Formats: sequence, structure tokens, C-alpha cells
Amino acid sequence: MPEKTYQIGVEATMEVIGGKWKSIILCHLRLKPMRTSELERAIPQISQKMLVQQLRELEAANIVQRQVYQEVPPRVDYRLTDYGHSLSGVLHQLCVWGEENIDLRRENGEAIKLLHRDDL
Repeated sequence: MPEKTYQIGVEATMEVIGGKWKSIILCHLRLKPMRTSELERAIPQISQKMLVQQLRELEAANIVQRQVYQEVPPRVDYRLTDYGHSLSGVLHQLCVWGEENIDLRRENGEAIKLLHRDDL
């Protein structure tokens, strides 16, 4: 396998959690395991196809674990792995920065609604 080169470490981070949806999914999963339907309700703008694709990529990167329960009907939920939990501090800081950015933009007269603040 050829050697991979990164210019700075954040490139490796973004390779795993980059894109529009992954960090949002991970922020929700930090709080508790969730079923696909719960994630769809928590992130109404994401399509089911995209959600499943992002979850599979996060599972392949060992960030998220897919837990299947032997029940009828079958139940599946997703949770952060121990490795995935190592991102919690970074994700919290991203949430806080976004909240502060929203507060500043509101102070400057922009109409913005924030439904949830990060409570960690």
C-alpha cells in the first residue's frame, strides 16, 4: 500500500468526519444511542439514503457501532465506539463555537433560530 501524506493533522480528521452530515450525526450520538428513525427526526434535512450512507462510512471507520437486537421486529441502533467517543471534546467545541457565532449574528440583527444548545 502506498504511503499516504497529509499536510496537517486536521486533514486526517476531516477525511473521517468531514462533509455536511457526519459531525451532526456524531453530535447526536454523543448523547445517547439512536435508531435510524430517531436520527431522521433529529436531522430532518437529511435523506434516509444519505443518513444510511454516512452511518456506514462512520461504522467502517470504527467511529460508530451498529447494534442489532434479536427481536421481532428487529431493532437496530447506532452508538459511538470508544474510539468515536474520543471525538466528543472536538465535537463539543464545534457546537459551542457555532452557538457563539449564532449569538454574535443575532446581536448584529440576523434572524436565526437555534433549537438546541450543547449541554455537555
